[in-house]
Amino acid sequence: MTNQFGEYLKAKRDEKGYTINQLSLYSGISAAQLSRIENGKRGIPKAENIQKLAEALSIPYDEIMRVAGYYKPNNTKQEEDLPELSDKEERDIAKDLEKMINNLSNDDAYSQFDGRAIDEMDKEDRELLIASLENSLRMAKRMAKQKFTPNKYKK
Repeated sequence: MTNQFGEYLKAKRDEKGYTINQLSLYSGISAAQLSRIENGKRGIPKAENIQKLAEALSIPYDEIMRVAGYYKPNNTKQEEDLPELSDKEERDIAKDLEKMINNLSNDDAYSQFDGRAIDEMDKEDRELLIASLENSLRMAKRMAKQKFTPNKYKK
C-alpha cells in the first residue's frame, strides 16, 4: 500500500516545524493516530479529520483532499473534448440539483444518503455530497450534449 498521504502529511508537519504532539494539539487528532497515518499503518482519514489537519497546518482544503484521493483532477483529456454548457443548461442543472437536495432533506423522502437525510450530515459530508451531485449532473449534461448534438451544429 502506497503511503503518499502519510509522506505528504509528515512533510507538511516538518515544514511548519511541528512535532506530532503539537499537530495533535492543534488538530484534535491523537498523536498515535497521526503517527500511524504518517507511517502508513492507517489508511486515509475521513474528510472531517482532513479538514482539521488542513486548518492546523494552514493547507488549502482542496489541496489536501486531492492528495488524500478524494478529489481527482478535472482536466482530463476526455473532459476537455466535451462541449461547454449554455446558460440555460447551467440553470437547468441548478434547478435539478435543488430538487435533489430538497428530496434528500425531506424526512419521508425515498432519497436518502447512507440512511440519513442531508440535514443530518456534518458540514463536510454535506458539501462533498452536493459537489459530487453537481459535478455528476454537469458531466452527464455535457456527455449527452456531445452524443446527441447533430454534427452540423457541432463547432
